[in-house]
Amino acid sequence: MTAGVSRAPFGTLPSGEAVEIVTLRSEGIEARVLTFGATLQALIVPDRAGALADILLGHDDLAGYVDHRGFFGATIGRYANRIAKGRFELDGTSHHVEPNDGANALHGGAEGFDQKVWHIAATGGAADPFVTLTRTSPDGEGGFPGTLDVSVTYRLRAGELEIAFEAGSDRATIVNLTNHAFFNLGGAAEPTDILSHRIRIAAETYLPIDAGSIPEGGPTPVAGTPFDLREPQAIGARLRETHPQILRGRGYDHNYCLDGGVADAPRLAARVEDAQTGRAMELWTDQPGLQFYSGNFLNGTVAGKNGRAYRMGDAFCLEPQFYPDTPNRPDFPSARLDAGAIYRHRSLYKFSTI
Repeated sequence: MTAGVSRAPFGTLPSGEAVEIVTLRSEGIEARVLTFGATLQALIVPDRAGALADILLGHDDLAGYVDHRGFFGATIGRYANRIAKGRFELDGTSHHVEPNDGANALHGGAEGFDQKVWHIAATGGAADPFVTLTRTSPDGEGGFPGTLDVSVTYRLRAGELEIAFEAGSDRATIVNLTNHAFFNLGGAAEPTDILSHRIRIAAETYLPIDAGSIPEGGPTPVAGTPFDLREPQAIGARLRETHPQILRGRGYDHNYCLDGGVADAPRLAARVEDAQTGRAMELWTDQPGLQFYSGNFLNGTVAGKNGRAYRMGDAFCLEPQFYPDTPNRPDFPSARLDAGAIYRHRSLYKFSTI
């Protein structure tokens, strides 16, 4: 494929706002990004025979993303994951984010960054094409304090996708951004389940959750549990065990506390391999936590690409981020962003074959 960047219309929202799709092409990899939700709409990589396929679940048209808030490939903010009861206190002031996951706020609450149209601030690159999207989240949007200027840059290199977030605020706030791609290394066109994919996560501990998927207690050793993924194993190997946390999450939907915590530069957090196609993906990140989700709540009610109904186990998610409910847990790494400071998050998705 020829390296470069191109732009095209992708549809119009009911509000009349136009949405674009930006296509990035580099050596052996292609990414497509929507301005709606700063969404990674497609990621095309080769298998061991060199055959290209899109490995992301999602939708073929704008209506799919608008009508079904499934977070497929979206940029998540202002706060990825859950905040208990949608409430937190900052500098003595209480803030409320409208709950949208039972009693809790999930992925920014009732209306997050995934539902906003972003601005294309820059594109470029030859061998390393990129697009930078920006938006300004006004003070009080979604219940979060501070006017937040935020950007996300998608950049391709040979066999690699980098996603880099930055944000700055005019007053103290909380920020936790991530991408919510649903991966199937076998290909998204006619996906087989991902239960035979082998996964390794570089974490000695994870966070058990309560019935509302809020962390209870602190980091807990993975040793001796189905959450021990320090050595590669099939995602489905222990997915049907009666461990109380597997039952509570209907599978894996838990934060792993990555070895080393907040890092100065991305380090290896996870590796996933699909023996059938030979595709392998490594996730490198500077974030302290990684939410591993095994697609437990895909229930066949949403039709995705090629009109296919997505079902349990059709994809997995690896979401690098701060821990869930950090604003209410002073014992967790802090997601606080002070006025004038810069929030940064870099994650690399490296593709190869086995």
